[in-house]
Amino acid sequence: MAQPIVKYTLNKKGQVPEWINTSDSSFAGEHGITGNKTGYIPKYESPQDTIFLGIASGDPDPDGTPDDYVGILTTKTLLQTYITETGSTNQYKTTTGTVTGIQTATTTGLSTAWNQESYSGGLSTTTSTKHTASGVGTVATISSSQVTKVVVATDTTTGSSDATTDTPIVIDAASTLSGVSTSSSVGVVTTTDMAGLAVTTTTTTDTTSYTYTDVQTTSSTSTSETTTDGVTTRTDTVVTTESTNYETSYDYATEATRLWDIYTTLNS
Repeated sequence: MAQPIVKYTLNKKGQVPEWINTSDSSFAGEHGITGNKTGYIPKYESPQDTIFLGIASGDPDPDGTPDDYVGILTTKTLLQTYITETGSTNQYKTTTGTVTGIQTATTTGLSTAWNQESYSGGLSTTTSTKHTASGVGTVATISSSQVTKVVVATDTTTGSSDATTDTPIVIDAASTLSGVSTSSSVGVVTTTDMAGLAVTTTTTTDTTSYTYTDVQTTSSTSTSETTTDGVTTRTDTVVTTESTNYETSYDYATEATRLWDIYTTLNS
């Protein structure tokens, strides 16, 4: 009995079908993609709206298959074509993290200088030249949005008041911000206070969309002490590392080979 590569969905309970081989020597849940077309009545309803690749524990019954069975891929060419189509729709990229910057700051001083309640000197810091490097491909970017400003204006028969809340965009210091755009929405609510007077509350919300480069900065600190003739000197070394994610084209042929090799080994 063969164990073919199939396209399938979860069952109506949201579980992997029992007829999918989920052993360590097989694969399942690969290359998920929606089975529905935008603008049409969905062909697949939740939780069966995502189609996956996996290996079945037997051939499809020619007399009929369960509703979580979608289809079969019988050749490596068909497998690669399907993965390519799925990857094109899902915009597959290969992301590789690369250390793109390292800098070291060393602070040295007597232990008495480190333990001052009110610092009055005695510590010296030396910062190395920042070592930079580049990765292969294009720097990955992340698109996001957030509410950056809310203005609540309250109007009554006796006067008005405003309250403003600003929330700035915060990204890594080594990251670059771009594509910033802001849109506003206004909501008006009229109520009545305890005296029966009208109170109008106008809320203006600014939402900012933006893109930033996928760079993360981390720091690690190590401390060492040396004592000579009863005098202790402490040294703190802070290493700051910048890591950047780079994107390159996805290798569909290599992925098809990986899955096909699992299939052929399982069926040998």
